[in-house]
Amino acid sequence: MFELSLQVPQDQLEAVSDALEALEAQSVSVEDADALTDAEQALFGEPGMAPVQIGWRHSQVRALFSNQVLAQDAADVLAAQDFFAQCRVSGIAAVPQQDWVRLTQSQFTPVPITPDFWIVPSWHAPPPGARQVIRLDPGLAFGTGTHPTTGMCLHWIAQGRGDAMLGRVLDYGCGSGILAIAAAMFGGDGVDAVDIDIAAVEAATQNATANGVSIRCGLPDIATGQYRTVLANILATPLKILAPLLCARVEPGGRLVLAGILERQQEELADAYAPYTRLTVSAARDGWILMTAQL
Repeated sequence: MFELSLQVPQDQLEAVSDALEALEAQSVSVEDADALTDAEQALFGEPGMAPVQIGWRHSQVRALFSNQVLAQDAADVLAAQDFFAQCRVSGIAAVPQQDWVRLTQSQFTPVPITPDFWIVPSWHAPPPGARQVIRLDPGLAFGTGTHPTTGMCLHWIAQGRGDAMLGRVLDYGCGSGILAIAAAMFGGDGVDAVDIDIAAVEAATQNATANGVSIRCGLPDIATGQYRTVLANILATPLKILAPLLCARVEPGGRLVLAGILERQQEELADAYAPYTRLTVSAARDGWILMTAQL
């Protein structure tokens, strides 16, 4: 495997990226060439939304090719293009062979939720003192316990909200099913996990089986009636749209738990839910917040 490195200005990034794909690059990655300098530029956005802009003022583009000949040919072809005039080739270098499975696994270690409740990948032994464990491996669906939003939801489930208090539970936008699995472990009395992505439904089903818990997984239309606890760890925009639907699923006196919300989005979420309930911030971590309500 060989890596072709390029320096590309912002206005040529899309053309260069498209050309690299046409030249049989196996992957193309883009980074801020000014990273870790005073000129570093932050780009923000939410999944599914159009980016504010394409790339950075100066981008470092890295393209992987199966052999050196293809990498050199790509560099030569690009150099001959008019749009490449302000770009330059930084170099071509061999990429050392890696045990990618072992390398990926090394990046995922047990995650503590509370001192005795842990999320543990299948290739790790549970740490001493872990009395409650969810076995969960990285997969296609979001939710491994490492993201602050998932961690805050899990902590809410585990810290004094378990047993009979959870009652019937709906995990809306379940991803890997991690919240539904935790709810079942902590006393949920009938847990439904729903998602619009069939791959997530399949992942949640498999993860529930692997953890020895019984949850019902499916598309959103399997959710029926009202629930004592409704969990939704998605993103702010869909959470605002879903406000009437989610609130209608909570039984009187039940609890609504929302995550995937940035601190700066607190007011707009509170406003969106104001006609139905009063949201409050229950936890905050790394710029994200957990908002809850009792209906």
